[in-house]
Amino acid sequence: MSFSPNVVMVTGGAGFIGSNFVRYVLANSDDMKVVNVDCLTYAGNLGNLTDIADDARYVFEKYDICNTDEIVAVCQKHNVDAIVHFAAESHVDRSITGPGEFVRTNVQGTLSMLQAARAAGDVRFLQVGTDEVYGSLGEEGLFTEETPLDPHSPYSASKAAADHLVSAFGTTYGLPVLTTRCSNNYGPYQFPEKMIPLMINNARHDKPLPVYGDGSNVRDWLYVEDHCSALWAVLTKGDTGRVYNIGGNSEKRNLAVVVAILRYLDKPDSLIQFVTDRPGHDFRYAIDASRVYQELGWQPSVSFEAGLAQTIQWYLDNQDWLDQVVSGAYKNYYESMYAGR
Repeated sequence: MSFSPNVVMVTGGAGFIGSNFVRYVLANSDDMKVVNVDCLTYAGNLGNLTDIADDARYVFEKYDICNTDEIVAVCQKHNVDAIVHFAAESHVDRSITGPGEFVRTNVQGTLSMLQAARAAGDVRFLQVGTDEVYGSLGEEGLFTEETPLDPHSPYSASKAAADHLVSAFGTTYGLPVLTTRCSNNYGPYQFPEKMIPLMINNARHDKPLPVYGDGSNVRDWLYVEDHCSALWAVLTKGDTGRVYNIGGNSEKRNLAVVVAILRYLDKPDSLIQFVTDRPGHDFRYAIDASRVYQELGWQPSVSFEAGLAQTIQWYLDNQDWLDQVVSGAYKNYYESMYAGR
């Protein structure tokens, strides 16, 4: 049975995927209202949404998701009937040096949002998760929705805990929940601590491009707008209580991605700098997304080659945005980070 929300709350809607999802919903509906709840941490930037800030269907509310009472009040104020929960700390390197904030935001924050969804009248709740909760694959095999969770970093452990809470609220309280687990996203507005925008920014300044280990780790890449369309399909057509894997069907070794960026920018391979591997670095992630293909009729529409070209060109066309993000309060932290996930 299809579900047609009237008012969608998007947590973390000033972040990378969240802001793209807000824009996607507004562009693909006529009368849908979107309530963006974000506390604007370092990766949350209202500059991501300047093009839709004056849209009458869009509202921004600055709140911490860990404050249940405030979130309930926002839900009731706007008559929210669906929540898409993006808000999360997501950078693995940061989780290794500071795991406490990841537990607070990703676990306690998700618990708070689930409690708010119940208190506001059993609001339909979509948990946006990650394939990293499954652990690491060898050269063969794919993650399915039945793959046991085996997280290897504080980040993925906190997201796995959040997923378990979502499932428990569905089973225990009958809350209409759904969970998605996606592969690596890339595209416009991604904070430049993550691999692709980090490499683009360093290359345009002829700075070294740090690559973990020998660059052989494999990731499945998903263009952010494809991810947004998949999330909308899950929210409006998915069966409650169900988990849906979302992948781009574009497995690439990290080194191959870096080289492709250099080729597009006409920069030399000598900019590549191999650095000490990250502790507990998962070798390979790969998604079996056949459930979302077969049950919801969704498939990715943007090839990695086309999506990467569009992404690089977007950063070149929006260098003022990129410079503003990089030169902000977290400039020193950003410069100390190695390649993302």
